[in-house]
Amino acid sequence: MKLAYWMYNGPAHIGTLRIASSFKNVHAVMHAPLGDDYYNVMRSMLERKRDFTPVTTSIVDRHVLTRGSQDKVINNIIRKDREESPDLIILTPTCTSSILQEDLQNFVKRAAIDTIHADVLLADVNHYRVNEFQAADRTLNQIVQFYLKKHKIDPSQIKKTQNPSVNIIGAVDLAFHNQHDMLELKRLITELGLEVNLVLPQNCAVEELQKLPNAWINIVPYREIGLSVAKSLKDNFDMPFISTTPMGICGIATFINEIQEVLQNQGYDVDYKSYIDQQTRFISQSAWFSKSIDCQNLTGKRVVVFGDATHAAAMTKILSQEMGIKVVWSGTYSLNEKDWFTEQVKDYCDEILITQDHNLVGDLIAKAEPAAIFGTQMERHCGKRLNIPCGVISTPVHIQNFPLSYRPFLGYEGANQIADLIYNSFTLGMEDHLLEIFGGHDTREVLSHGISVNTETNWSKEATKELEKIPGFVRGKIVRNTEKFAKENDISLITLEVLYSAKEALNT
Repeated sequence: MKLAYWMYNGPAHIGTLRIASSFKNVHAVMHAPLGDDYYNVMRSMLERKRDFTPVTTSIVDRHVLTRGSQDKVINNIIRKDREESPDLIILTPTCTSSILQEDLQNFVKRAAIDTIHADVLLADVNHYRVNEFQAADRTLNQIVQFYLKKHKIDPSQIKKTQNPSVNIIGAVDLAFHNQHDMLELKRLITELGLEVNLVLPQNCAVEELQKLPNAWINIVPYREIGLSVAKSLKDNFDMPFISTTPMGICGIATFINEIQEVLQNQGYDVDYKSYIDQQTRFISQSAWFSKSIDCQNLTGKRVVVFGDATHAAAMTKILSQEMGIKVVWSGTYSLNEKDWFTEQVKDYCDEILITQDHNLVGDLIAKAEPAAIFGTQMERHCGKRLNIPCGVISTPVHIQNFPLSYRPFLGYEGANQIADLIYNSFTLGMEDHLLEIFGGHDTREVLSHGISVNTETNWSKEATKELEKIPGFVRGKIVRNTEKFAKENDISLITLEVLYSAKEALNT
């Protein structure tokens, strides 16, 4: 077991709770100690929901440890069935239930006998073997399969919708810009002349799941959550699915062309070529902006990318393919997506990083000395310490990544938002230089820059004063190179002479 104060992926039960709270009229129960119920606060704060989070914690206390958990868990399930009248109550395993070796499946069977309104399910996730994303994906698929089986849907008797329609799978609470992405994606689908059959699990009732096979196509915009559902529907009902993320001008075009191909294979003649051309040239501003003089100034700038597999891969392609920016390395913390991620980004970056070690990520950022970072809130924090700007593109996120204003990342409006994020994430050299010349606001003290290694190097007043004469956009590099020189030569105080010696030795 590894104790960490920063994690890219949460524990499995958080993934299950995200799915349960995303559905309409579904309640979750978890058996855990007091303090593990932070999900309720987290969802209410970040999503700014006006309703109560449908999650109940069955508290593990000293009475449970002496008498057992069965009665308490069953009573909590029955109580919530009476109070909330949910369609489904899902019990999630936690690390505590695993340690206590509780027979949760038996608890569910016992509780189901006395519930009046709700079906009762045990989330089929191994708390020690899967992470938050994997648990969410498995729980969603488990719920879908349960209700398709409950309604005894015969694949040979399915009637497709009269007009071409799609299911959008993977809209969940606490995802990155998810609510805005869904609005933009539904608008894109409508403009293509298609109907939206179901969006799940966000605001979807479990009884509506029987309508899933009626759609013509399943769309999975984020491969972390929803892909197993799409594959199951493909195997059981021969439903084609598209897992390309419509992010960035090129990604959107690929996404639309795949929809066109699927529709044509089903005998529906469509041609979206003119729509793509119109949107790319006149509606979206990002294609034009990428060719403007402002954006050309970014050509060749060095950046690093890190996040979940979906967003990191898409952003790597956008930076390299659409903006002409050099990606030094691109990485993801989604270890189970290693092969897919590698295949996606191998032609768009110099190196690929697959890790969940935030210290390693921070050290590699410091070593690369990029002009900007595109990552999670962890990389943003790292960038602050290194004085490197960072645009947040993926979970883990902060409350500022749940904006009240319309900020999608998918679709053509999303492409505009991404172009703005990329451009505004850079510290533009001439701007900073002019601030230095004309007495700008940059009055920060010179700080040493390190991530996992604490340096004890100090600067003399003369060296500090000389350093302040250097333009801000290159000052950080000078500081790091000088401190590296001092460390290699066992110098604890950087004087004016040491600064000049380092400059000569490192040719900076």
